[in-house]
Amino acid sequence: MRRYIQYEPFNIYLFDTSKWEHPVHKHSYFEIIFIRSGRGLHVINNNTVLYTAGDVFLLGPEDYHYFDIQEHTTFCYIRFTEVYIKDETLLKVPDYMRTIAFILNSPYQCQGTIVSDSEEKEHLDRLLSVLLYEYSNRGESSYELIMHSIMQAMLGILARNMVRQKLIDKKKTKSSKLIEDIMLYISQHIYEPEALRMERLVEKFNFSNSYLSIFFKKQTGESLQQYILKYKLKMIESRLQSGDRSISQIAYEFGFTDGSHLNKLFKKYYGVAPGAFKAKQVAD
Repeated sequence: MRRYIQYEPFNIYLFDTSKWEHPVHKHSYFEIIFIRSGRGLHVINNNTVLYTAGDVFLLGPEDYHYFDIQEHTTFCYIRFTEVYIKDETLLKVPDYMRTIAFILNSPYQCQGTIVSDSEEKEHLDRLLSVLLYEYSNRGESSYELIMHSIMQAMLGILARNMVRQKLIDKKKTKSSKLIEDIMLYISQHIYEPEALRMERLVEKFNFSNSYLSIFFKKQTGESLQQYILKYKLKMIESRLQSGDRSISQIAYEFGFTDGSHLNKLFKKYYGVAPGAFKAKQVAD
C-alpha cells in the first residue's frame, strides 16, 4: 500500500474535484479533513461512511482511506506531523498536551464525521476560514501566533466532540442506525435499479412495504422513492457537467426506461431538459 510522506511539520491543502485520483494510502502524518461542499462515501480502514458538507474526519499515520465522490466536492486538508504538535509555543498552552494526548491516543474514528452538531460545524468553519486566510498570507506579521491559536482552538473542539461522540455512540438508537444503513445501501447500489426496488429494500431490511416507507419519511422528511430519485438526479447532474456521456447513455446507466423518461423527470426538478443543461455547462 502506498504511503504519502510529508517532511514539513504543517501544511494546508485546499482543492475541489469530481473524481478521486488517489489510490488507497497511508501517511507519515496526521490529517484533519474538512468537507466544505459535496457528498459521497469515505472508505476508512475498510469501513464505508457517508460524507456531506460540514463533516470533519481525523486520520492518523496508520489509517488508510479513499473517497468515492458522488457530488463535486471541496476538500480542505490540514496535515501536521508530531514535530508540529510538540512545538514549544504550543506546549506552553494550559491543558494543550492533555488535549493532544487524548486525540492522538484515541482509536481513529471510522463511524463518520467527528462533528455532528451544526453549531460546532459553524464554529470550525469560521476558524478554518481565518486559518486559510492566515496561511495564504504567511508573510504578514504575527501570522504564526494567530495560526497556532486557531489550531489550538480547532483541536480543542475536535477533542470535545470526540468525547461527545463516544457518549452518543453508546446511546445511539436503532432508528438512526437503520436510516444510516438504508442510505448507505442506496449509495452503494445507485447504479442497480433492481436492488433499489421496494421489494428488495423490504427484504434487505426485514420490514413491511408500508412500514419502511412511513418510517423513512418520518425520519428524513421525504419518501424513500423521492430520496432515491433526487439522489439519482444529483448524480446525473454531475454526469452532465462532465460532458462525456450522451443522454441515452446516462439514462441507461441509472435505470430509466429511456431518454424521454429522464428528460421529463429532470425538467420537472431542474426546470430545463438535460440536453439544454448539458449544453449550458459546456458553454460556460
